Amino acid sequence: MSRRIDIELTSTRPDGTWTWRAAGAQKPKGVLDGALLPQGAEVGTVLKAEAETDLDGLTILSVAAGKEKSSKGNLLELIPNERPFEAVTQQLARRERSDRGDRGGGDRRDRGDRKDRGDRSGGDRERRDRPPRREGEQRPPRSSEPRKPRFQAPPELPQRPKPKRLKPGRAHRNAVLADLPEAQRPVAERALQGGLPAVRQAVNEQNQQLRAEGKEEIPAAGLLSMAEQLLPQLRVAEWLDRADAALGDVEELDLRDLRSVVAASDDPMVARDESTRELAVRLKEALVT
Repeated sequence: MSRRIDIELTSTRPDGTWTWRAAGAQKPKGVLDGALLPQGAEVGTVLKAEAETDLDGLTILSVAAGKEKSSKGNLLELIPNERPFEAVTQQLARRERSDRGDRGGGDRRDRGDRKDRGDRSGGDRERRDRPPRREGEQRPPRSSEPRKPRFQAPPELPQRPKPKRLKPGRAHRNAVLADLPEAQRPVAERALQGGLPAVRQAVNEQNQQLRAEGKEEIPAAGLLSMAEQLLPQLRVAEWLDRADAALGDVEELDLRDLRSVVAASDDPMVARDESTRELAVRLKEALVT
């Protein structure tokens, strides 16, 4: 594919060929046939050429004359004038004091006594005839004085009432713990705190302490099995405490807390107990409302 480039003729050869180079640069460069050049071409002439790239480099296919550079450029032409040059000068006239009388008022001394002027109406005479204000006397309000704008605070927006947060009691949980044997209560309390992981962690800590004292360790499997059996009853008691607290403040309870209680009612351990079904239905209706 051919492309246009600007070339500069660098030299001529006896066989009629010319050497060239890219205008303003050393490369690319090459040789072209002198028959392609326009008349008047000489060394240093810049031309526009149609070149094609091949394995040997650039091959010049055709040459056209480039635009001639204007020697004048964007210069302003000065047109001579035969008239002699005259410099422009400026001289300010000094104003005399006597010039003030020429403004239409005459000399101020010829105006006569100021008291002999005609009656003057307006606030000046009233202020002059007004008796002096006594000490401590308040100045009467002046209607002509501009009043300062008074800042009025914007009305307070009604505050949105803060919803109540859920505060469950411990009645159902305490009742379940009271019905358990004394040996099962520590396991049930741990299960209420964190489920089976909390029971397992407590057993491991106690066994480490017994191992350090050289005593026999507690079988962890039995305690975990006991906690797993107590966990459904404990979960139901915990949910009942939360449900009773939610129903007590259902009109003002935070929706997040009410939604969490309703979502917990779908727990398999809670849903299979008959005592929780009625409460779950009432809580769901309250959430929809």
